[in-house]
Amino acid sequence: MPTRSSPGANARKYARMYRLGMTPWEGYAQAAAPSVAAVLDREEVGRDRPLGRALDLGCGRGQYTPELARRGWDAVGVDVVPRAIEEARRRAPGVRYEVADVTDLPGAGLGTFDLFLDVGCFQGLDPAQRVAEARGVTALANPGATLLMLAFGASRWRRLVEGAAESDIVTAFSGWELLDVRDADTAGLGFPMNRTAPRWYRLGVDKPST
Repeated sequence: MPTRSSPGANARKYARMYRLGMTPWEGYAQAAAPSVAAVLDREEVGRDRPLGRALDLGCGRGQYTPELARRGWDAVGVDVVPRAIEEARRRAPGVRYEVADVTDLPGAGLGTFDLFLDVGCFQGLDPAQRVAEARGVTALANPGATLLMLAFGASRWRRLVEGAAESDIVTAFSGWELLDVRDADTAGLGFPMNRTAPRWYRLGVDKPST
């Protein structure tokens, strides 16, 4: 059985990276903005207005949550690093951000959601934590909810940029249906991220109405 890292260890790891200015995921946010916009455009086609509630998992300093809010989602961003959440709130004071661990979402008092966005969060977790994230997302999912996840492929550069294979995602989200897989645009990405074959995954859950 894989050893599960503690939530505190994850928080310390990313807090240290923020202190050192080692935040490569923020550079990806700039390079991938058109790709993210295209994915959200596809997701919103045919949806009734208002769009519903969206949860940005591992939001960091707010790379994507404001865009969800701008599009009309009732958006919430969560991250385990308090410093990142403080900065996100400063940058976008009208957007809701909460300090929360993605491996313990039911305990965060966030309510339920129609859309979940995971850009590089899942891939940074160990196997047990990935299952815990999936369990929490499922608990917070409204009937018919969808999950949009971007993950780098499981390449030889995994130690540098992390990554997840399709099988990792399907295994963790066993109660969800894999609806779509598309290659992500790598234009503007530096080395080695441009060698990791990032993909967008769209998953749906079929839960009975309560």
